[in-house]
Amino acid sequence: MGAENPIRRTKTAAEMAARLGVSVRTIRNVVAEPRDDYLARAAANRKKAVKLREQGLKYREVAEEMGCSIGTVGKLLHDARKYTSSDQGSDQGQASA
Repeated sequence: MGAENPIRRTKTAAEMAARLGVSVRTIRNVVAEPRDDYLARAAANRKKAVKLREQGLKYREVAEEMGCSIGTVGKLLHDARKYTSSDQGSDQGQASA
């Protein structure tokens, strides 16, 4: 169960739970971004970072373009390499089996 209209919240789950008289877990369940949406957004961010880097931009320039920190760019590129190599590894493993 995820939020029907997901938006970034401005208060913590604990603050909202206290205000509404419900548990923190209830708040998290109601406002959570659906997992498939999160995974799609994460994959799109990784692809965008890789594309910008392939265009010759430096980490700092990629970070400015994407509106995130240089460390986040590094993590996105690392994850993109990790997922690409694990995808290739699983394809090769299936071909030889």
